[in-house]
Amino acid sequence: MLLGTVLVLLLLSGAPASAHAALRTTTPDDGSVVTQGPRSVTLTFTESVGLLDDSFRVFGPDQRRVHTGEATHADGRSDTARAGLPGKLAQGTYTVAWRVVSADSHPVSGAFTFSVGKRSATTTQIDTGPDEDPLTGGLYDAARYLAYLAAALLVGAAAFALLCRPADRSPLRRPLVTAWWTLLGSTVVLLLLRAPYEAGAGPASAFDASALGRTLTSRPGLALLARLAVLLLTAVFLVWLSRRRDGRDRRDPVALAAGTALAVGLALTWAAAEHASAGIQVPLAMTSSVLHLLATGVWLGGLVALLLTLRRSSAEDLTEVVPRFSRIAFASVTVLVVTGVYQSWRGLGSVSALSGTPYGRLLLAKLVAVTALVMAAGYSRRWTARLAAPATARTVAVRERVAQPVGAPLPPEATAEPGTPDAGEPEQPEAPAPEPGDGNGDECRRGLRRSVLIEVAVAAVVLLITTLLTTTLPGRAQAEAAQQAPAGALPPTTLVTVPYDTGTDSVTGSGTVQVTVDPARVGENGVQAVVYGSDKGVIVIPEVRVTFTLPSRKVGPIDAELADVGGYWSTNSVNLPLPGTWTMKTTVRVSDVDQVTVSKQVRVAS
Repeated sequence: MLLGTVLVLLLLSGAPASAHAALRTTTPDDGSVVTQGPRSVTLTFTESVGLLDDSFRVFGPDQRRVHTGEATHADGRSDTARAGLPGKLAQGTYTVAWRVVSADSHPVSGAFTFSVGKRSATTTQIDTGPDEDPLTGGLYDAARYLAYLAAALLVGAAAFALLCRPADRSPLRRPLVTAWWTLLGSTVVLLLLRAPYEAGAGPASAFDASALGRTLTSRPGLALLARLAVLLLTAVFLVWLSRRRDGRDRRDPVALAAGTALAVGLALTWAAAEHASAGIQVPLAMTSSVLHLLATGVWLGGLVALLLTLRRSSAEDLTEVVPRFSRIAFASVTVLVVTGVYQSWRGLGSVSALSGTPYGRLLLAKLVAVTALVMAAGYSRRWTARLAAPATARTVAVRERVAQPVGAPLPPEATAEPGTPDAGEPEQPEAPAPEPGDGNGDECRRGLRRSVLIEVAVAAVVLLITTLLTTTLPGRAQAEAAQQAPAGALPPTTLVTVPYDTGTDSVTGSGTVQVTVDPARVGENGVQAVVYGSDKGVIVIPEVRVTFTLPSRKVGPIDAELADVGGYWSTNSVNLPLPGTWTMKTTVRVSDVDQVTVSKQVRVAS
């Protein structure tokens, strides 16, 4: 209850910020008509962006690609992108498709139009370039997931060996080696796929020398190179640690310090190239991200190490090792809760984003999975308490025997003659065999093993959802992207998708019209309509007509009188005089004889 209250308060206190770059302005303005051809096109974003070889694709009125100069940052500002245009541009409408990499390493793209002299219209589909290659995206996401799994296992197993100090560390060697090689391989794959992932190209282009060279100098590429360097140092550390012969009950400050430094360095390679590196409170966000990743590794990777230790260690060793891990896991969960609440607030920005955005819904799924994980952990703690009970009893007995005041008379058994039953230690009755469920038998170990195995399975799901979250546009950034619509466009307030089908087989014969009504309140409203063909691409058709009727008050139809502004239809002067549920009729004409009218309901507030 307290955690939920804190989360709600944090969400309600959010301030605008971004984690994916949103387009702020364009020069020339989107949909504008200029008298002379501009010498360049310039984009300004809400955060710094990285440029690609093909960041700009400009198409002229004849649908042919216009030669552009190399993409650069305008005036040295990292939040801008600029490309030069030829000296003479023909009259008509030009389409500019752009693609950049936001500061959190995710590619973003879009398109806008401007006209020279006068607008021109065409029904020909313009190829604005690739969005994302499914195979490249799938391979890249799989490598990211394996990297998360491997990092958690590597950090967790090493922390278990150093902090829990099991007598037999041999069961941990194989998972440490497997995790190291898996993380190394996945990092190399991410490094090779980075260029095609950014460009939306197929995986075959991964070995292009120029693209790979650009990756190695970009921030995501440098973060991956740093991860490789940390992994090499980690290999040296693990070899050195395996050759030491320290007692298992002795803490080694040198090994702990070196291991902590390597774990922090490894976590920083994620924090420096993902959501934490952009937006508000970057230093605090990166610190939180590092702590979150480390706590995840210590807990979830430690669970795997504990599961393997349960199969090999003696009962006496487990009564010491398991309680140590239980305390460490509890501390890790505490860190995860604190950092998770902060990162949720930072990524969501509002309560409505929790259910209204893909990022929020994934966050809810992760919350459910983590709740199940905590419940399984609570069950494991019960078995841990039973397993630790014999060790606690022995410690209390020893303390009772040695805690005798100086000068106190010796007990009778200490003065008995040798050979008598009271000589040396008092004769003890033979301990009864452990009963099932008393915390001393094999049943206790089997029960703990089962509960830890459930924890490991749920933990794998948690890491999968975490991987999806890192590639999903945060709710806060999505809200800002809507607020930062380019000049000349209307900010989406009420968006209605209208499917249409005129019965023809052409690309324009069927598709959807996205109609935006802003602000969807009584009085003057702006209406914008963008038409998409059957292949999901933006198309230009002869006419789009939108009318509004309020049947309950017998008002209308009110014609929006949309005008073609080059690539979409728009008006800023639709007067809706009364609140209520209006019927919006959208007429789509794709030729002189082919048209269709579709009705949708639109809510107009007072």
